[in-house]
Amino acid sequence: MWIDREIYHSIKENKDPIQIIRGPRQCGKSSLILRLDPSFKELSLDDPSLRELAQTDPELFLKQFSGQKIFIDEAQYAPNLFPSLKRKIDIIKRQAHFKSQTLVRLSGSNQILMDKFVKESLAGRASFFDMNTLSLSETINAKPQIGVQNFLYMGGWPELHASEAKNVKKYLDDYISSYVEKDIVLAAGIQKSREFLNLLKLLAGRTAEILNVSSLSNDIGVDAGTVKSWISVLEKMGVIALIQPFHSNLSSRLIKSPKVYFLDTGLACRLQGWTAAEPILTSPQQGHLFENLVFSEIWKLNINHQLGWSLFHWRSRAGEEVDLLIQKSPQEFLFVEAKVTAQRVPDLRTYPEIKRVFKGQPPPLILCHQEGEHILDIKVPIKFLASHLLRGEAF
Repeated sequence: MWIDREIYHSIKENKDPIQIIRGPRQCGKSSLILRLDPSFKELSLDDPSLRELAQTDPELFLKQFSGQKIFIDEAQYAPNLFPSLKRKIDIIKRQAHFKSQTLVRLSGSNQILMDKFVKESLAGRASFFDMNTLSLSETINAKPQIGVQNFLYMGGWPELHASEAKNVKKYLDDYISSYVEKDIVLAAGIQKSREFLNLLKLLAGRTAEILNVSSLSNDIGVDAGTVKSWISVLEKMGVIALIQPFHSNLSSRLIKSPKVYFLDTGLACRLQGWTAAEPILTSPQQGHLFENLVFSEIWKLNINHQLGWSLFHWRSRAGEEVDLLIQKSPQEFLFVEAKVTAQRVPDLRTYPEIKRVFKGQPPPLILCHQEGEHILDIKVPIKFLASHLLRGEAF
């Protein structure tokens, strides 16, 4: 079963000679790239023989596929390949008959190494596209019957939605064991793997909360500097996102620490220990996990459509709090409050700090809730959130 990806059109319309699609393992990068243009020759550097040739003799490696458009998967495994790619593209672009088109697509799940090698060798010659798991809106378009709570528990892993026979718990356990516990630990040179996994579980338990590095450091018995470096690794590898507080010349009374979210709620749910969707509904974690789902829906919409929005959180020292603040442009803002049920919408005109920072004119607010129909623009069910924001009605 194929589920259309919203990022498809952004990549398809781009004509830069080299495109780099980054994202965690099993988020659907290879499938999407092959669907964009099946004429691309697929070369996976997971293959030891191809990897060795690309690393030891990159010129010969590329010569074998001269005249073909190529897709190199897990390209970070052969850093010596990148300077040769640069020379190849520069030569092609100087040819009189060259027309703007994409000739090479690279993908990789180790975003730390991809960033390092690409920035050193392909700066100014490549376009970057960040990809993650399926959004709720993408999934509902293909599977209207899926419930919000089931999606929250499963996450957006394409394999889980393509095959009903797959066991969600086993799939996520295997993913944590292979990608999180091994790939990320090895890629970042982390020595204390047990403590690293404990940190990940603690972050999952505190998703949608203000990040407290000191508390995490005390709980896992690792110094604060190490905790910060591990969190940075998880952020770069597309597992979590840190959302900074909004800042302006007038916002000195706002909490300065970021909030932490997982980019896929399925991973957060499994790290919390859940084995089914239904029990989460009556647990204390439901509210935070639903807020995480709202965040990830907005985050994926933003990167899939190359919107360039900035995302913030809002919490003042006086107790004012709104879950998310979207900045579309220097003068266009939107507050988003995530609530499982469609309860009363907060009146931002009664929040002194918001009035002060926005000079008496608070930005509009929408309350995103879990189920129900789209009746009022100010109350939006999450299954309609992406389309509502894309239409721009709320700004």
